[in-house]
Amino acid sequence: IIVEAVDLCKSYGGIRAVDGVSFAIATGEVFGILGPNGAGKTTTVEILEGMRLPDSGTSLISGIDVVKNPRAVKSMIGIQLQSTAFFDRLSLAEILQVFASIYHRQVDHMELLRQVELQDRATSVFKDLSGGQQQRFSVATTLVNDPLVLFLDEPTTGLDPQARRHMWDLIKEFQTQGRTVLLTTHYMAEAEELCHRVAIMDQGRFVALDSPDAL
Repeated sequence: IIVEAVDLCKSYGGIRAVDGVSFAIATGEVFGILGPNGAGKTTTVEILEGMRLPDSGTSLISGIDVVKNPRAVKSMIGIQLQSTAFFDRLSLAEILQVFASIYHRQVDHMELLRQVELQDRATSVFKDLSGGQQQRFSVATTLVNDPLVLFLDEPTTGLDPQARRHMWDLIKEFQTQGRTVLLTTHYMAEAEELCHRVAIMDQGRFVALDSPDAL
């Protein structure tokens, strides 16, 4: 087990965004959380990432408590957000070097760009990329610290079918590398294509959790 959540709860005012969620993810697994807007998917993931504190419950990454040792956890994970802003005037290569400096790492920026099929755009600026290219570059930034676990929050929302297929291929490649992936999605076809197991979330709770075939 590399990711574990035990009875996570989080409320905003009178709204119970996450209501007693528990699950575990094995190393190398692609685990999906599927559900409508407002189901609690993003809040659950943000608790696991250490970006949001739970009201109660425990979250562990590789056995490390996310609340007690967030710095250690952040060194092991990569986070791709629903929307990301990057430096307007820096090239893609320069942005990756900035991220590397934050993690005190030396990186081969061309290799990272090659992994997301953007090696020919190394000197481009982020705003000049297509929507699909922007999403793939966002994923490239998550690879700078060579993470054990990748968190992808609705990675294909708003993408055209071809760009979505590109992202699916990328996630499958991460699986072959032995990385663990937790992704949230609205799309049943995406969950069926990529995930070993899927949790269906509604109103802050997991209402089902099993393999796509079993579901």
